[in-house]
Amino acid sequence: MGLKIYWTDLSKIEMKSIYFFLKRGGNKAIAKKITTEITTEIKLLINQPHLGKIEQLLVGSSREFRSLIYNNYKIIYWINLDENQIEIWDVFDCRQEPLKIKRTK
Repeated sequence: MGLKIYWTDLSKIEMKSIYFFLKRGGNKAIAKKITTEITTEIKLLINQPHLGKIEQLLVGSSREFRSLIYNNYKIIYWINLDENQIEIWDVFDCRQEPLKIKRTK
């Protein structure tokens, strides 16, 4: 299928937050490794856009959001066929209150 990846502003902010949180924890190498691995997982969606499951906490939203889990992070996305792209809406730390995920709507 070969879709493009598009990052929303929120998803970019969250990836930076993850990086700086891990770096602040004292390990720049781990911060780089985790954020690179999240990005690698997202690249799988280019040819397998339905890899993630439908995100149940966001059912009823204006889009059919899907999620892909990597480590402690949930990658929230939807398939925008009109633009031929996967839109990454959020990278959510699963250690947070689950209902906070609704900020994605």
